[in-house]
Amino acid sequence: MRIAGGAGTILQYVNAGLVDEFDIALAPVLFGDGIRLFEGVDASRIALEPVRSESSPRVTHLTYVVRER
Repeated sequence: MRIAGGAGTILQYVNAGLVDEFDIALAPVLFGDGIRLFEGVDASRIALEPVRSESSPRVTHLTYVVRER
């Protein structure tokens, strides 16, 4: 299942234990302020394990597995 949304939506699903794995397409562009995706992860309950990264000149794809602590 794909979940579309910003950092707030993703954090809600991760912290609720509803995500097993997720991919991020990171394309650095400066727009101003935003939400730090990993800052709101409940680290007492959730561990994020990086499992894959693929880069190109314009975008980096990151894959994480979500594990319970």
